[in-house]
Amino acid sequence: MTEAYIWQMEKRAGSGRDSMKVVKKISLLLIVAAAVIVALAVWGPETLARYRDKGILNQIQTQETDMGTEGYRYSLSGNEKVYILSKCLNSQTRPESEQNALTRADADFQDVTGTYAFVANKKETFAEGTSENSGIELCNQGIRELKERGILPEEVEEIREDSYQAVLYSAIDVPEPRNSVLVWKVSLGTAVQNAGGESCLLDAYVDADTGKVYEFYARTEISSWEAVDADGIAAAWAEYMGLETPSEYENANPLSENTPYFKKYCFAGMEDDSTVVTIGFYEGINEIYLKISR
Repeated sequence: MTEAYIWQMEKRAGSGRDSMKVVKKISLLLIVAAAVIVALAVWGPETLARYRDKGILNQIQTQETDMGTEGYRYSLSGNEKVYILSKCLNSQTRPESEQNALTRADADFQDVTGTYAFVANKKETFAEGTSENSGIELCNQGIRELKERGILPEEVEEIREDSYQAVLYSAIDVPEPRNSVLVWKVSLGTAVQNAGGESCLLDAYVDADTGKVYEFYARTEISSWEAVDADGIAAAWAEYMGLETPSEYENANPLSENTPYFKKYCFAGMEDDSTVVTIGFYEGINEIYLKISR
């Protein structure tokens, strides 16, 4: 009995030692796992970031975009667009003849001085799908809308690409370049003008985004200033452009235009300033115009 009892006690003691060994192994594994987790938390993100940076740093990264000449421009109201374009047109020191537009085709905004600039865009910087024909199509869209609203007489014909030139310009607020308006200047060829075409558009500034016509000169069948409803045209054009109702410009200099037949109107502009719009008529050649420049 004594030997059997001793044997049983030794067996139990051996089992206890084995259990202690298992517990120690498990504890050791848990300590190692905790250490690994702590190490990954401390050094893991830094090591991963360093690895990713190797594929980016000291290398030129390229990304294709479809921005063309547009760049980033603020979304401007109708009043702001008209005001900026008016200021840019008035800031020009050289006449915007057809020949001059060709001469300035390589103009660079970096060389521009002053508060407002009117710069011709190079053809190679046009957005994909933009061409001179785009300006012609937008201008025809504008002619149709102006005639529907009674701003242009019905007899004024749509234009053709073979007779007109379209040049894309950026009207830029130089201190804040993102305040810019992209416009097409559409002009009838000099040779065609000299031929004395009737009932045709001569010149126009057309918004490159909306097709709205900011300014135009057109030969018509109207033979006298009395037949021109200047107030009606001003109100219709204001609605067309999304502007507030204009007020008549007071104290207009009678010598400010090359014709005695004109009327000026004031529209709200920017920073408490205003835009002056002129509607006029050249008797003899039956030419009517609406302009936002001087």
